[in-house]
Amino acid sequence: MLALYWLIDTILKLLLFAIIISAVASWLVAFNVINPYNNFVRTVLHTLNRIVEPLCRPVRRILPDLGGVDFSPLVVALGIEFVRRLLSELVFGVLM
Repeated sequence: MLALYWLIDTILKLLLFAIIISAVASWLVAFNVINPYNNFVRTVLHTLNRIVEPLCRPVRRILPDLGGVDFSPLVVALGIEFVRRLLSELVFGVLM
């Protein structure tokens, strides 16, 4: 049971890191800090987008349009953290 918990928790942590890195990378592209026309940068951004976008797209449909600000990564990150804490409470029986 602990091995399954560890696997799920690790996957959720990696998704959380991917969401954070994707959000920071989008800011860096918006402020022209990194060049999205570079092959390596484009590959990294494309990979992050393919990981994060399926998680954020359903949330984006539900959230109201707030102009140019996208809060869907924040909502998804909070949801992932909620699931991680819920799993730890179910497995260990204590609130961490």
